[in-house]
Amino acid sequence: MNKRERFINFLNNKPVDRVPIAFYHHYLNDMMLYNMNQGLTNKKLYEKNIEGHKLSRQKFDPDVVKIMNDSLMIMPLDVSGIKKPEDLIKIKPQAADSKWADLSINLAKKVKEIYADTDAPVFFTSFGPSYIMRSNFARIGNLMAGTRFFESKILKFMQENPEAVKELAINLSKGVVEFNQRLFDEAKIDGIYFSVNNQNNFFASQVYRDVITPGDRMILEHANSLSSMNLFHICGYRGKANDLNTFKDYEAAAYNWAVHAEGVSLSEGKRFFDGKPVFGGFEQAGVIAKGDRQQIEKEVFKILDDSGQIGVMLGADCTVPTNFDDSRLNWVREACEKYAEKASFN
Repeated sequence: MNKRERFINFLNNKPVDRVPIAFYHHYLNDMMLYNMNQGLTNKKLYEKNIEGHKLSRQKFDPDVVKIMNDSLMIMPLDVSGIKKPEDLIKIKPQAADSKWADLSINLAKKVKEIYADTDAPVFFTSFGPSYIMRSNFARIGNLMAGTRFFESKILKFMQENPEAVKELAINLSKGVVEFNQRLFDEAKIDGIYFSVNNQNNFFASQVYRDVITPGDRMILEHANSLSSMNLFHICGYRGKANDLNTFKDYEAAAYNWAVHAEGVSLSEGKRFFDGKPVFGGFEQAGVIAKGDRQQIEKEVFKILDDSGQIGVMLGADCTVPTNFDDSRLNWVREACEKYAEKASFN
C-alpha cells in the first residue's frame, strides 16, 4: 500500500496496512508572531523556510506533506488607524495577485518540488478569519509585552458592534477563498489544512458561532468543492484549549484537536465527530520530542490500543518544537508497523 492509497483508506474509514503519521514543525524560530510575514521583505528567511523542508526530507520521508509557510504565514492587513468598529470596513484582504499571494504560491511550488518523487498527498495551511484579524492587531503592539492589549481591541469591537466584525470576517474569508483557488489551480495541492482556534474562549462560544463561523464555513465549503481531502485543525496547545462544540458541525475529511489540552482522546473525538476520521494523539512537546525509541513505541501502542487503526492517523496536538529531529519520526512509523503486525496475529 503506497502513501496515497493508505491516506485515502484512512479518510474512508477503511483498513490500512499500518496507521499513517503526520507530524509538522516550523522552520523559523519561536518568535512566530514576528517572523510570520517577514518573507515579504527578508529573502533570507523566505529561503530558510524552504530549505528547512529539504533538510527535513533528508531525515524522514513523510506520509503526508504539509507546506509550512512560516515566513508568509498570516495574510497581512493594514490595521493602522482603526479606532472604532465602524473603521473595520476600511480593512481589505490581500488581493489574489498581491506580492504576498505571489510569494506564497511560489513557496508552495518550490516545496512541492522537494517532494516531487513522493506519492504523499500535499497540503497547505489555510487560516480562518478570526486568527487573521487577531494576529494582525496583535502585531501592532509591542511583540514582547503589549500583544494582548492590542489583540483585545477586537474583543472591544465585538462587544460594541459584532456586525462590523462579522462583515470584516466575511470579507477576509472571501480573500482567503480567492487565494486558495490559486493554490489549487497553480500549486496543485491536494487540499488545505484549515486551522482555526478560539482558545480559552477568547470569544464566547455563541459569539464565535454567530460572527466568525459563517466566514470559516465559506472557506471550508469552497475547499470542499475542489477537494475531498481537506483537513481540519482546531489549534490548541500547552494548556490552551478550545470548546470542540464550537466546531462540531464543520465539514472536513478528517479532524485534529489538542488531545492533551482539551482532554479528549482520539477515540472520544472520533465519536464526537460522528465517526469521521481523526488524527493526532501526541502531546506536541512531550514524549514525541523528549522520549527515547522505546518510550515512543509505548506511546504509539497506548494510543492505538484505545483508538484502533481504522480512520486514525497519528500526529500531535499542534506543531512539534522548531528544533525537532525529524529522524525520530521513523521510530513512530516503525512502531505503527510493529503494532499492525502484532494486531494481525491476534
